Amino acid sequence: MIGICSIASYIPEGRIDNIAQAQSFGRDETFVQNKLGTTTLSVKAENEETSDLCVKAVQNLLAKSPELKLEDIQALVVVTQNGDAEGLPHTSAVAQHKLGLPAHVACFDVSLGCSGYVYGLYVLKGFMQATGLKNAVLVTADPYSKIMDRNDRMTTLLFGDAATATWMGENPVWKLGPSRFGGDGSGAEYLVVKDGHFHMNGRQVFNFASLKIIPHMQEVLDEAQMSMDDVDAICLHQGSGAIVDAIAKRLGDNGSKVIKDMFGAGNTVSSSIPMLLEHYGFNDDWSHVLLSGFGVGLSWGSALLVRSED
Repeated sequence: MIGICSIASYIPEGRIDNIAQAQSFGRDETFVQNKLGTTTLSVKAENEETSDLCVKAVQNLLAKSPELKLEDIQALVVVTQNGDAEGLPHTSAVAQHKLGLPAHVACFDVSLGCSGYVYGLYVLKGFMQATGLKNAVLVTADPYSKIMDRNDRMTTLLFGDAATATWMGENPVWKLGPSRFGGDGSGAEYLVVKDGHFHMNGRQVFNFASLKIIPHMQEVLDEAQMSMDDVDAICLHQGSGAIVDAIAKRLGDNGSKVIKDMFGAGNTVSSSIPMLLEHYGFNDDWSHVLLSGFGVGLSWGSALLVRSED
């Protein structure tokens, strides 16, 4: 049984004062607190590459999980759309070398944004089962500071840099349950890089997330023959405070199960869900956790995690 054994993260020390940044666009602290959801944004150092973030997350995972040794890792998968340099070679290969992993380790990238963690879990599980691997690491690292226009108030107030590393292996804490995925390229222009900078249509993204995600999560629960009442917690992609709040409100009484925490980092793209799981998901009182990632593509993925009985 392949599932999630442990999770660790790395958040760069650099910080942007989001209140001061918002004030430069005529927005006050109330707007920052209520709409954006974070008063600071994390930002990597100038000399840090995406692979460096990956390496530090994996090193934190190894320190946190002494039963996993570097030599035990048989596959390294990196979820990113902002890899090293110009994106070639794949970031996982660079991270493999920096970590000192042997050459027989399988390395590949998954080019997805905010839905990438949910996709990555199931891609890696399938790969491991097909090839007989016992231990692998799924890394998320998508530093949007590399493509950010600090004069664009639609994006610069939201995104921060971070990385996570998830140990996928046998005897997991969390088993991967039913899942659903989707994509709609007709909304590709809502989140796009042009001329080296990231651009976002915030209103369209908000409408997409607030209307699409709850029915999608319900499909997962229907397959599991469960309802929202049976779920202990809901870990959504932390796109913004407003998006998370809107989805929680639509869930009625079950909205209190939605975890909202940007860790002073902001929207960390594919890293936001595993950061929630790292800090809240190993609560012994939880037996079922619902995940949903959504964004660039447009792309979305929802899944149910089930606590292992062992």
